[in-house]
Amino acid sequence: MQLSLLDNADSMPDTENRVKELRRLLEYHNRCYYQFDAPEISDAEYDQLFRELAALEERHPELVTAESPTQRVGGAPAGRFQAVVHRLPMLSLENATNEEEIRVKLDVRIKKELGLAESSSVSYMCEPKMDGLAVELIYEKGTLTVASTRGDGVTGEDVTQNIRTLRGLPLRLTGEGVPALLEVRGEVYLSLEAFQKINRDREENGDPPFANPRNAAAGSLRQLDSRVTARRPLSFYCYAPGLVEGASFSSQHEFLEMAAGWGLPVNPLTRLVDGIAGAVAYYHEMQEVRESLTYEIDGTVVKVDSFQLQRELGEKSRSPLWAIACKFPPRQAETQLEDIILSVGRTGVITPVAQLRPVEISGVTVSRATLHNWDELAAKDIRIGDTVVVERAGDVIPAVVRVVVERRNGTERTVLPPETCPECASAVVRIADEVALRCMGISCPPQLRESIKHFASRGAMDIDGLGDKIVEQLLSLGLVHTVADLYRLTKDDFMRFDRMGDKLASNLLTALEASKTCDLGRYVYALGIRHVGERTAKVLAQAFGSLENLEKATVEELVSIRDIGATVAQSVFTFFNNPDNRAVIGRLSEYGVHPAAVAKTVGGRLSGQNFVFTGTLTLFNRDSARKLVEEQGGNVVGSVSKKTDYVVAGDEAGSKLSKARELGIAVLSEEDFLQLLETP
Repeated sequence: MQLSLLDNADSMPDTENRVKELRRLLEYHNRCYYQFDAPEISDAEYDQLFRELAALEERHPELVTAESPTQRVGGAPAGRFQAVVHRLPMLSLENATNEEEIRVKLDVRIKKELGLAESSSVSYMCEPKMDGLAVELIYEKGTLTVASTRGDGVTGEDVTQNIRTLRGLPLRLTGEGVPALLEVRGEVYLSLEAFQKINRDREENGDPPFANPRNAAAGSLRQLDSRVTARRPLSFYCYAPGLVEGASFSSQHEFLEMAAGWGLPVNPLTRLVDGIAGAVAYYHEMQEVRESLTYEIDGTVVKVDSFQLQRELGEKSRSPLWAIACKFPPRQAETQLEDIILSVGRTGVITPVAQLRPVEISGVTVSRATLHNWDELAAKDIRIGDTVVVERAGDVIPAVVRVVVERRNGTERTVLPPETCPECASAVVRIADEVALRCMGISCPPQLRESIKHFASRGAMDIDGLGDKIVEQLLSLGLVHTVADLYRLTKDDFMRFDRMGDKLASNLLTALEASKTCDLGRYVYALGIRHVGERTAKVLAQAFGSLENLEKATVEELVSIRDIGATVAQSVFTFFNNPDNRAVIGRLSEYGVHPAAVAKTVGGRLSGQNFVFTGTLTLFNRDSARKLVEEQGGNVVGSVSKKTDYVVAGDEAGSKLSKARELGIAVLSEEDFLQLLETP
C-alpha cells in the first residue's frame, strides 16, 4: 500500500480528506500487524503516519473523532467502573476433560435432545479456548459505543475507555452489510511475550507478578487509569454474537466470516468440522501445537454450528446445551527442590529461584522455577530438599505451586532472606509497602550495565557517543566498575575496543569532559535513584540547592517538599545513606564532576502556579520557557486540568487550547507570558 509522507501533509488541499485517509491507512496497518501478523510497513513508517495524523488533529481539533487511532492512548483515571446489564446473558460453558467426556457430554446428549440417530453427523465449530477475559462489545451504526466484562453473566463492568486502547480492535466497522446494532462477544488476552515482559517489569519494581496470562489480561483491562491499559499490548478475538439488528446469520461460521469482513479479529485456528470425530481430532491437534502458539490456551471450545439447532437445544441453568469447553490436562509435575539460589535483577530486586531436579513438563525439561519473593516462600513454607509440585503456565519460567508435605523426612532446610547482596555484598533493604528485597548498591554488577546507560543518557549527563556497544565493551574488558570509572578512562583504554578509531576515541573523551559541568537536576537524575525521574530531580535540585544539602536531607525534610511523597522521600534518603553510593559520589567529585548549585526558589512570583505550553512558540523554546517558570517557583505540566493556572498558546494551538477555554482557564499569548514574568 502506497504511503503518503509527513512532509507532504501541508500541501494537501483538503485537510479533512487527508485526516480520513490517514485514519484508514493506520487502521489497515493495525489489522495487518495485529490480526494477520503480516505487517506491510516498518514501525518507523507507521509512526510517521501516526505523527502526521496527530499533528493535523492538533491544528484542527474540530476534526478529532472518538474512533481516531490517536484516541487509543487512554484518558484520565475513572473513579470506579459502572455496571452494564447484558441484553442477552453471557453464559458459561460446561467442561469436558477427556475425549470420552467430549463425546458423551456433547454429541450423545445433542442427538438425544434433537431425536437424531446415533449414526447421524452434526457440524461443529471448533476454536482454541483462550486464556483471557470474556467481554462484550456493542457497535451502533458501526461505531464502538460500549464495552463491558462478562461479570456474573448478567451484569458486567463498563471498560469502554480501556477497550478503546487496543490497537488491533476496530473502533469503527467497515465493509458491506454492517448491522445497525451488533453485540459481539470475545476474549481479551495477552501474548506470552507481553505477559513475560509485564511480569519482569513488575518483579523489578517490587510488585508481585501475575500468576498467568489470564490474570494479567484481567488486571490490565480492569485498570481505573486507562493510560495504564494503553501501555499493555492487549489483543482480542471475537467468537460469538449477542443481540443483532440489521443483519442475520444462519451459523457460527457464517457469523465469523462476516465479522472478519467488518474488521473484527477472528482466530485463524477456528475450524468447521463434520461430526464429533472431527472435534476430537481438533482437540488433540490443539494440544500438540499448544506449545508453539504465541498465546496461552487451556483447551478447545466446540459449538453446534447451526444457530437454528442452537435455539432448539437451548440451555440448562446458565450453560448452553449446544457447546462445551474441552479442557487440557494440567501442566504440572512433582520433583525435588535441590537448592534455592538468589537472582539479582537490573533494579536490584533479589528473587529466590528454585534449583530443581530436572523434570519434563509438557515436553520441556524444567530445572529452575521462580519462587517470586520471600513472602511467598514463607507462606508456602518451601524448603531445600522438599518435594514440590511445579507448574509450567504461560510458557514462562515455571513456578512452584505447593510443597508435598507428606514427603518430608526431616532433612529439609529453611532459607532465610539475605541481609547482603549476593553479587556485591551491599546491604539489602525492604522498602515499606513492597514485597521485594532490594540491593541498593549503585555498583552492583547486574545493575551496572543499565546504570551506565542511564547515567550517560540525554536527560542525564548527556555523554554523546556512549551507546550500548561502547558500554558492553567497557564491561567485557573490565574497565568500568562504577559510573565514576567512566571519568578515569584514557584514550588507550578506548583504543582497545573493536572498530575504534582515533577520532571516535577523542570524541568520547571530549564528551566525558564536557559532561563534568552539569546542572544539579541532571546529575541527580543520572544517579538513577528509584522513583526519581527528570522532573522530580529538578524539584529536588531547586529545593535543596546543592548536592551536599540533598545528601544530608532527612525523610521529614524531603516529604515537606512540594510534589515529593513518602515513597520518593524514603527512596532518596535510603540512596544517599548507602555507604557504597556515597563512595561513588565521592569518586565522581575527585574526577572533577561538580554539579552546579541551584539558587533555591522560595516564594517566587509564580510560586505554586501551574503552566501549560501549547502550539508553536516563536519568542522562546519549551526548555527556556520551563526554566523561566521554574526560576520563579512555578511548575510546567503537560496536560490541561482544573489545577492549571495558565495556558500559554503559540501558533496553531490545538486541543489543549480548546480544553483551557472549556474549563475557563486563563490563556496567555507569548507576549502576555513575558509581561507576566516582568510584573512585580
